Amino acid sequence: MARPTKLRCVAQLPNIGFFRPVGIPTNALQGVRLSLEEVESIRLKDLEGLEQEECAQQMRISRPTFHRILESARKKLADALINGKAIQIEGGNFELAQRLFRCGDDGHEWNVPFEAMAQKLPLSCPKCFSGNIQPMPLPTFDSGRGCGRRFRGGRRW
Repeated sequence: MARPTKLRCVAQLPNIGFFRPVGIPTNALQGVRLSLEEVESIRLKDLEGLEQEECAQQMRISRPTFHRILESARKKLADALINGKAIQIEGGNFELAQRLFRCGDDGHEWNVPFEAMAQKLPLSCPKCFSGNIQPMPLPTFDSGRGCGRRFRGGRRW
């Protein structure tokens, strides 16, 4: 019997879940599916510029597993860009890190639940309704704290 897949820690959900090339009719469009952990690997390595070991630690997986996820994501992105395919971001085996926000006006801090994050990021403080809010840094993952909400399989975020 195979060992169960370890959930990957994803720090944030992408704002956009679907990309498609312009000029190709929808009925003729092929697509690729990127999982949330593949998107997270691209974000950490290519956007944030972290080393693979740091990326693996943040996702709570081994470095070889991180490398396999990253290579899969890059191959799918290259296929979509070169061959004019749509990119759908959904599903995967991941845990969502909780997000903490702070109001810049009154200092109020609050956690945003997964369901609200999946809909949209908060636009104002729930206490004073100020739009001056900032996301707080996520806790370090080596502190023994879990990652948060868990999802397996093809669930959409």
